[in-house]
Amino acid sequence: MTDYETQLRAVSLRVTRPRVAVLAALHDHPHVDTDTVISLVRVDHPTVSHQAVYDVLRALTDAGLVRRIQPAGAIARYETRVGDNHHHVVCRSCGAIEDVDCVTGHAPCLTAADDHGYQLDEAEVVFWGTCPACAAG
Repeated sequence: MTDYETQLRAVSLRVTRPRVAVLAALHDHPHVDTDTVISLVRVDHPTVSHQAVYDVLRALTDAGLVRRIQPAGAIARYETRVGDNHHHVVCRSCGAIEDVDCVTGHAPCLTAADDHGYQLDEAEVVFWGTCPACAAG
């Protein structure tokens, strides 16, 4: 049994080839969009439909195995890094996205001045800039 099969069973999802293929694609290629996931899955499973991949992404996201991120003005991307409070840095030029571990040190903007009675459990932070490749070119 693969790690992907174990992950699927742990959240009570049936193990199917499309689900395993999508998890593998996202593990190897974090922060990709749906069309890229479809292309990656079809390398080994050419008959998998667009709808099947959309359904798998929804099921995996709902089950907490995949995280959907959508920086402002960008299309949705997916990653398998879940269960921690990490952030992202996005290149304004090419759209590349990288993980940034949780912000450390004094960060008053991460503590709400007025939480309006909410029980806060997460802060979404996106850093924007220019990636090294775009800055050099």
